[in-house]
Amino acid sequence: PVLPDIVISPVVGIDPGQYRLGYGGGFFDRTLAAMPFKPLVIGVGYELQRIATIYPQPHDIPMDRVVTEAFKA
Repeated sequence: PVLPDIVISPVVGIDPGQYRLGYGGGFFDRTLAAMPFKPLVIGVGYELQRIATIYPQPHDIPMDRVVTEAFKA
């Protein structure tokens, strides 16, 4: 199996807690939860995708970093 050290993921939205709003399938969180170790998780999006909250659930996994056109983390 492939076990990446870094995972880069697009975001539909991102909140101040670095929680990712994705495409609604839950695949991202389930995939990360099944890995034997947590890789560095980087979300990629735009500043206009920053939102107040996604109302994270217990299964949601926050990003370690978020990269936008403003390069804010």
